[in-house]
Amino acid sequence: MKKILILCTGNSCRSQLAEGYLRHFAGNKAEVYSAGIETHGVNPRAIAVMKEDGIDISHHTSNNVDEYAHLNFDFVITVCDNANERCPYFPSTAKKFHHNFPDPAKATGTEEEVMNEFRRVRDLIKGYCKEWVGENI
Repeated sequence: MKKILILCTGNSCRSQLAEGYLRHFAGNKAEVYSAGIETHGVNPRAIAVMKEDGIDISHHTSNNVDEYAHLNFDFVITVCDNANERCPYFPSTAKKFHHNFPDPAKATGTEEEVMNEFRRVRDLIKGYCKEWVGENI
């Protein structure tokens, strides 16, 4: 079984969305973890937009990348430029991937406009994860 780590700045939105979709698309073929360079807690809007798409991430926790230093990952996926630039060295042969997604937590406007940005980013991440699993797992 492959081990996948998704890294983001705060393990709050983008990496949480990706963890949910990678678990969904990979099924029992992979163990999926997400972490941040920092921990900001799981964003309630991320939980809400995933629930709209039938995926429950309400049990996810916000974890610091250092918590997983002992694991030997097959893949490390960074989902923001900040995490990519600050990605710690893993003493493994993990294959690294990077895709910079916009941070929906930085969206401004009405609640509806902010939620629409969360949905837009969710859909970008969903497409990426589905394609990534198809090509790598």
